Amino acid sequence: MNERLEILKQRLDTIRAEIRKVIIGQDDAVDQALIATLAGQHALLEGPPGVGKTLLVRTLARVLGSPFARIQFTPDLMPADITGTSVFNLQRSEFTLVKGPIFTTFLLADEINRAPAKTQSALLQAMQERTVTIDRDTHELSPNFTVFATQNPIEYEGTYPLPEAQKDRFMLKVPIGYPERDQELELASRMLGDHSPEQTLNADGVQPVVSGEEIFSMRTDLQNVLVRPELLAYIVDVIRKTRAHESILIGGGPRATQALLLGSRAHAAIQSRDFVTPDDVKAMAHPVLVHRLILRPEYEIEGLTIADVLTKILQDVPIPR
Repeated sequence: MNERLEILKQRLDTIRAEIRKVIIGQDDAVDQALIATLAGQHALLEGPPGVGKTLLVRTLARVLGSPFARIQFTPDLMPADITGTSVFNLQRSEFTLVKGPIFTTFLLADEINRAPAKTQSALLQAMQERTVTIDRDTHELSPNFTVFATQNPIEYEGTYPLPEAQKDRFMLKVPIGYPERDQELELASRMLGDHSPEQTLNADGVQPVVSGEEIFSMRTDLQNVLVRPELLAYIVDVIRKTRAHESILIGGGPRATQALLLGSRAHAAIQSRDFVTPDDVKAMAHPVLVHRLILRPEYEIEGLTIADVLTKILQDVPIPR
């Protein structure tokens, strides 16, 4: 492993250790959130209420030394509540821009599927181009701008399905489930004293360990992770197989190919390797693709799931040697 990747490994270990001061368990979710950040992409966190989705993003922003903003999505939220608006200043006789919470580095779109599609679409330009257009003027966002959106499962009351165009802009869908018994016991024990996760975070028990410039450097260091041509072809074949599978109505597009490549590279770095293996691709296939694919109704009625189909596709595509 070259020197740059060794530094990247040390930084990742330090970041994870700091996050664990607050987040109990959920190691896979922490790693996938870091993978999305390393790749310069966005992530969708899904799980039942109260499992720490919001807390994870707040902690990650603190550890990465980045500005943080939170938007609570509700049915009456308007696009201007997210992006901001121009307000007329009577004293100056001119319009002044009042920036919305989207002007930050780490944006938490909390319970994003409680708002209708019109409001959700206000994030599309920012997620794709890291710019915001208000009254025909385009404003730049931070180069490290990252959206972490939390959502409750769609069968929960008062939720709306995300538009397909928006789901495709999220690199990963990260499931966050209930903790194991020993982890929940540790959480309960902390609540008896003054070391609950929220108290630890609010009392500055978690410190920034990298700067914004170092985040950019970490992303650049990913380019040193080797992807062999046959591994690149394997990634493309997996995505193309999703478009041809008989049970899938809509398969992965070119953005899914890019996401799987970036995710596999970041996963290799998280695993302290300077090269990508087929196992990295398999590990990232589900979080990258599960929210992008749509089953045909007749197969969905039979009880087939996207996870089942992805498992079969990964078994069918030849693994490069």
